[in-house]
Parts: sequence; structure tokens; C-alpha cells
Amino acid sequence: MPKTVQLRTYTIREGLLEEWAARWRESVVPLRLKLGFGIGGAWLDHERSRFVWVIWYEGEETFEEANQRYWASPEREAMGLDPSEYLVDRDVRVVEQVY
Repeated sequence: MPKTVQLRTYTIREGLLEEWAARWRESVVPLRLKLGFGIGGAWLDHERSRFVWVIWYEGEETFEEANQRYWASPEREAMGLDPSEYLVDRDVRVVEQVY
């Protein structure tokens, strides 16, 4: 069982949902996996321009420490992906799996 699971819902600027999803798949996913995170899936809600995904981390570090390592990594910086260019709002919740 993962130590920490987050359900993340991002509201994406109008017209940029598909572009965000493509950049996320190409850049964010490989680096997150390389750094020990797991991704349970990602979904697009076209009606509300939302991007929903599940991420977890189970390792020696806390989720927060691993997340800081992700953001501080040279690979993340080299991505050239600024979430503020795409995200209007974000809702991040720690959830517990019951099934």
C-alpha cells in the first residue's frame, strides 16, 4: 500500500487542455516515474476543462521530500514547463484507498 496517494485536479486555461495533457505525458510522467513516484492514471474532463490524475510515492522519503526533490531536479528545470501557463486552479487531496 502506498504511503501517500494524492488525487490532483487541475483546472486548465480554456483551449489548452489537450496541449497540457500532451506535455504532461511527454515530460512530467517519465521524470516522476524515474524519481520513484507512481501514477495511477490521468483523465480529461473536457466539459469543465479539468485534468485529473492520481500520484503516489512510497519510499524512504516523505511524499513532500520526494516532491521537493522532483521540483529541484535539473531535469525538471530543463523541461521548460511552467504550470502557471496552463493551470487556473489546482485541488490536491491526500486520499486513502478503500478498495
